[in-house]
Order: sequence, then C-alpha cells, then structure tokens
Amino acid sequence: MSFLEYRLKLAPTGFSKVFYINWALILVLTAIAAIGWLMLYSIAGGQMDVWALPQIKRYGLGMVILLAVAVVPIWFWRSMSGLAYALGMVLLLIVEFFGVVGMGAQRWIDLGFIRIQPSELMKVTLVMMLAAYYDWLPDKKVSKPLWVLLPVLLVVAPTILVLMQPNLGTSVMLVVAGGGVMFAAGVSLWYFAAVIAMVGGTVFAVIYSEGRSWQLLHDYQYKRIHTFLDPSADPLGAGYNIIQAKIALGSGGWGGKGFMQGTQSRLNFLPEKHTDFIFTTLGEEFGFVGAISLLALYTLVLVMLIWAAVQNKDRFSQLLIVGVAMNFFLYIAVNLSMVMGMAPVVGVPLPLLSYGGSATLVILVAFGLVQSAIVHRPR
Repeated sequence: MSFLEYRLKLAPTGFSKVFYINWALILVLTAIAAIGWLMLYSIAGGQMDVWALPQIKRYGLGMVILLAVAVVPIWFWRSMSGLAYALGMVLLLIVEFFGVVGMGAQRWIDLGFIRIQPSELMKVTLVMMLAAYYDWLPDKKVSKPLWVLLPVLLVVAPTILVLMQPNLGTSVMLVVAGGGVMFAAGVSLWYFAAVIAMVGGTVFAVIYSEGRSWQLLHDYQYKRIHTFLDPSADPLGAGYNIIQAKIALGSGGWGGKGFMQGTQSRLNFLPEKHTDFIFTTLGEEFGFVGAISLLALYTLVLVMLIWAAVQNKDRFSQLLIVGVAMNFFLYIAVNLSMVMGMAPVVGVPLPLLSYGGSATLVILVAFGLVQSAIVHRPR
C-alpha cells in the first residue's frame, strides 16, 4: 500500500471532518479578533459602523473560507501549490502595471466591490510552493547547490516585484518566511551564513548610496530610517507617529486609562490608529496587563502551530504549518517593533487586530490550510 493510499484510507470523510478540526485554535483566533473589534469600536468613539462592524463581517467571511479550505484534503492543496504561486505572481505583475496608488505606494488591485493586495496573498502561496517543492525533493538533494537555486529564485522573484511597489515590510517578510521554510526543510546552514553576509553588504550599500545618483531606496524610506534612529529630530513631521505611539503606550501604565478613555487615540494624536498603530490604543486603554494578555494569546497560537507541525508526519503539511507560523510571527514581531520604536515604520498590520480586508482574509485562508493539514494528517 502506497503512502497516499494509506493516508486516504485513514483520513476522515464527510461530516466527520468537523470533529478533527482544531476548534481550540479557532477559539483563540476569535478571541484575538474580538479584542480588535473592541479597539476599533473604542477608536471610532463608540460607533460600530465605522470600523468594527465591517471588520466583523470580514472575519465572518474569512471564517467561512477557513472552514471550507479545512475540509478539502491537504494533498489537493499540495497539487494546487504551483498554480497558486503562479496566480500570485500574475497578480503582482498586474499591480505593477495597473495597480491602484494609495499613500504613495502602488499595492492594490481595485475590483470595484473590494480592493485586494496581492503581496499579502503571496505570503501564503510562496510558503505553499516551497513546502510542495521540498516534499517532492529527496532529502539527499536538499543542500545541493543546483537544488537550492530554484527555491532561492522562487523567493527572489516576488520579493523584487513587491519592492518595486514599494513595500519594504512585506519584502522582508517574504525573504524571512521563505528562508524559514528552507531552514526547516534541512538546507545547510552555510547557505544562510552566506545570505547573512550578503544582507550585511546590502545594508552597507543602501546606507552608502543615500544622496548619490544610484540611490537604492526612495527618499521617504530613508526618512523612515532616520526617524527610527532619532524620532526627536523631526517631532512634528517624520518622527510624529513614533513619538505619539510611545506616549500612548507609556501613558497606559500597568492597568491602562480604561476602555474608551485613551486620550491619544480619542483626540486624534495617533495617526493610522485603526490600522498599523492599533496596539498603542490597546496599551493606552488597558495598560501593560492588556498588552501582555494579547501577547499571551499570540504566543498560544504559535505554540499550537508548532505542536501541529510536530505531530504531523506528512512533510508537506509540516513545512506548510512552519511557514504559516513564521509568517504569523513576523506580522507580530515587525508591527510591535515598529510601534515601539525598535524598527522603522514599514506598514505591517497587527494580525487580526488591524483594520483591513486583505491581510485578515489571507491570514484566515492560511489557517484554513493549517486546519486541512490537521484534519487530514496521517493517523
């Protein structure tokens, strides 16, 4: 009996699949999302229709998609990985030529009834493609130079297109998440050492190129770097966001000012308070206790993902779950580092809290793939 036949024989069928879904994981995700709805309600001054209700509707749609993806066998999603990756690349190319410009960047495709951000979708399709590749590749070839080149190209191609939008935050996430899957697949550490050396050289080149004819980044991106290093140099301009975010977080203290009592957000001192900087509102209104409670929920999700990967004996499923966990961690790490002044502002949302459609739906699709791997894992 082949391994596929073995999986098909033991896999749950029909309605019984519902009992194999990790409902505890869904409950924790919903708890995190509910905190976001609470914050959006507060930021809007007690109005549901402004941000909270649309976000609840998006989450409901995303949860329906999650469950639909979960009951489809994981080997079907494996077979669709190449097509999904190709679709993501086509959408990125469409953005390059026909994308909608917003806040100085060309990142969206306007379908009339909704705007989609293909770079968010690529975070999932890249992980799927790499997981399928290493599931197909024999272990003895994993670290061979020729077989390392292809996944590197798979990572570099979308990264370049996303950088051209420009979207530095998502580009970094694609590279790190792709590298995480390659590391989990067993690629030699020497390759990662070489990449780290190249990154160091690139950082030096980026800094050295500022103001020259071959400048590597846009002026506003250099301004973000300068703001990160010294926000007080331009307190009413480029450094305003970070300074106000720190004030909001610090003023919350241990227990916070109370629900809907945050002055920084209610008096509109905080820009992008409903999207990238929503964590500062939580910290101001619920203090250290509220912030650490949210981080505990995020940590619980990551622990559940790692445990699901350890339990699964299917290589594609393992790598897929690791990739989703890496992406989820990067969302959290980059956003929190950004709002606390530990990293430049790069426009990465806080997962399931920040207002927005593309990121929320893509995250829930990714967790649908995780649930599919859990439901259909070899038993």
